[in-house]
Amino acid sequence: MAWTRKGLWLATSMAITLSACNSPSGGTEATETLATARAGHVTAILDKTKGDGPAPQPPKGVLDLIHYTSPAGQLAAYVTPKPAAGGRHPAIIWISGGDSNSIGDFWSKQDPANDQTASAFREAGIVTIYPSLRGGNDNPGYREGFYGEIDDILAAAAYLAKLDYVDPTRIYLGGQSTGGTTVLLAAEASDRFRGVFAFGAADDVRSYGSDYNYADPKDEKEMRLRSPVYWLESVKRPTWVIEGTGQGNIESLDAMRAKTANPQLHFLRVAGRGHFDVLAPVTTLIARKIVAEAAGKGPVAFSAAEVDAAGR
Repeated sequence: MAWTRKGLWLATSMAITLSACNSPSGGTEATETLATARAGHVTAILDKTKGDGPAPQPPKGVLDLIHYTSPAGQLAAYVTPKPAAGGRHPAIIWISGGDSNSIGDFWSKQDPANDQTASAFREAGIVTIYPSLRGGNDNPGYREGFYGEIDDILAAAAYLAKLDYVDPTRIYLGGQSTGGTTVLLAAEASDRFRGVFAFGAADDVRSYGSDYNYADPKDEKEMRLRSPVYWLESVKRPTWVIEGTGQGNIESLDAMRAKTANPQLHFLRVAGRGHFDVLAPVTTLIARKIVAEAAGKGPVAFSAAEVDAAGR
């Protein structure tokens, strides 16, 4: 899990042309869903890279190191211990930025100015899993950069759903930067999640350059299958795309918002925050909403005013 700033935000946003037609509402009507476009496609990876070692052992009682089964094989993950309180609890899958395929230290306390651990969820009592993905750590397979990783995330959801202390109808998904791009693609490819929170997602992965792209950048189909902007109409469950208005991927958020009228998609611009410092306050707000919803106190929903207040 590399949390360097290189490649974690886009300096500019690419101009995108959607393979879709304009709708009367001003949005787009996609001619194909991401799920159908992915079906039967075998990706070609040119840059075959792998992680450099096993996931480190977390402190006892904070997180457990487990392995879950994905189409790529047995992959490492950290998951919070079984809650002391009985019953079934909401859960969230969190995908970090940078090298999202590998996992590392999610347990040390971080500066709120750049806290990518999403600790607010587990501190609120939400079952939290941090899955590594194919090609990360000492996992089987190779990094595919926003493609096969989607299947790994769905496999992590299947693992969670089998735990006797997780409510399988309340599994959420969140991620930041490269992780935000990946979870937005997962929302476009599947309706498995109760809600998805994509922080700092890129609209088109070609803007990353050589960072995190392992397929042929000249292959139009490979790039489109990895770029959320082409598949916004595929989203079927509530999904929030979130970014600070400061330095980061705000241009990508604005580009995607301009391309869709899908009512399941919500684009939240957080004033006065950037790519990293938006995480701590807004994940705390999201965690509070998830807990309240599980207690029957209303749906997970956010007004612009609430998000702006959380960001102050």
